[in-house]
Amino acid sequence: MKPLFTIIASILFSMLFYGKHIGLNLSIFSVLAILFLGLYQPKKIKDKRIVLHALAYLLTAVVVFIQHSSLAIIANCVAFFTLVGAISNSNTSIYVHWLNGLYTSIAGFFYRTFEVDSEAEKVNWKKDIDVVHWIKLIAIPLVFIIIFILLYKNGNPMFSDLVNMINFDFINFQWVLFTVLGYFLFSNISKPLTVEPATSTDLKINNDLSKSDSFSEDTLKKEKQLGTVLLGLLNLLILFYIITDITYLVTTETSSASALSNQVHSGINTLIASILIAIVIILYFFRGDLNFYSDNKTLKNLTFLWIGLNVLLIILIAIKNQTYITSFGLTYKRIGVHVYIFLTLVGLVTTFLKVMNIKNMVFLFRRNTQIAFIVLLLCSTINWDRIITKYNLNHAAAFDMDYLIKLSDRNAILLYQKKDDIAISDENKNRIDTKYRAYINKLNIRAWQEYSYENFNVELDPKTSD
Repeated sequence: MKPLFTIIASILFSMLFYGKHIGLNLSIFSVLAILFLGLYQPKKIKDKRIVLHALAYLLTAVVVFIQHSSLAIIANCVAFFTLVGAISNSNTSIYVHWLNGLYTSIAGFFYRTFEVDSEAEKVNWKKDIDVVHWIKLIAIPLVFIIIFILLYKNGNPMFSDLVNMINFDFINFQWVLFTVLGYFLFSNISKPLTVEPATSTDLKINNDLSKSDSFSEDTLKKEKQLGTVLLGLLNLLILFYIITDITYLVTTETSSASALSNQVHSGINTLIASILIAIVIILYFFRGDLNFYSDNKTLKNLTFLWIGLNVLLIILIAIKNQTYITSFGLTYKRIGVHVYIFLTLVGLVTTFLKVMNIKNMVFLFRRNTQIAFIVLLLCSTINWDRIITKYNLNHAAAFDMDYLIKLSDRNAILLYQKKDDIAISDENKNRIDTKYRAYINKLNIRAWQEYSYENFNVELDPKTSD
């Protein structure tokens, strides 16, 4: 009975996606995928962690329908791989979920068909499927049938006329191939796989460090002295840099976009180098036995101070970037700077926790990838084009109208509503009108599979909507 559901699901897959753009179809597929996984993995789907991943996947499906953005689609795909990977083994780290989910979705059917017995070093699939026999059974009769049809056509005009009447144009072979692709996808995820040795290795490794057998007081004393001198000097250097940076911010007025841009970009470059080097140095000194050395308090305090000063450096860069935004408007790059600043802050916090709680580097990787996944999900829920447009039109001291017009259609209605209330050229007004008409036309010609929330929310006269 279950293979029948796989066939039905593959047909639905073609109905949803063949020849269609992404829209409502991806949301429907997400619900279908969860139901399908629940049918084939009824026990695993009840696991609380898997339920959480399923809810996150459903959330991304709703976001795809509402926002209809590339970021939402990416988040939905990542959440799909995460869910499939979690079903293969819910106890692994999230990055192993991604690996297992991606591998299952792409190669699950072939892995199960050509699975190798590690003990016998032989392929086992011949026991269940004799491929050579099936090739002979299908190909040989087909070849001879075609040969004899061609021979009989020359010997009997009536038979020839009947053969010529056969027309296979009603069969859409591309649709059939797309359905086969859907069948392989659903067949793959019906039995999620684990990638070895990545999965077993991840399960064996915990987040805590332990003292090694080669623990040496003399060696650690020298390493502690080196770390103390190095971090002490680096703290003085970054403190001097921060003081000069604050003095520059307080005493200098910058009205030039290029000058502010240089400040932000140079600050980001400094931040990238500083944070990466800081984390690498901290990880080097606290990679092992130095965590258990009794006389490491000074080194730890210097490390915490350096982390704190790097946090202050992050705040200064954020202030510069926000000043840039206030003066010259929002853009995706400026939003990206804020996101990067936040992720960098997270990296410093998790590094602080690693040193304070004596954790290993796997702890850092696990926590940071989890947070990055959550940030991706949250960012995908926001209509950034509309926020950029609304902020620039209402709050920015200056902005680039050409940039706003070139954004996606998700700001078309807002621009159309505001075009008569802002001082812009007639040429830009005409461009906004053209963008709006193209957007409305695109909504009108969408197939139901391509629908998004906009198809139900957009009014004929946008000025009557909020």
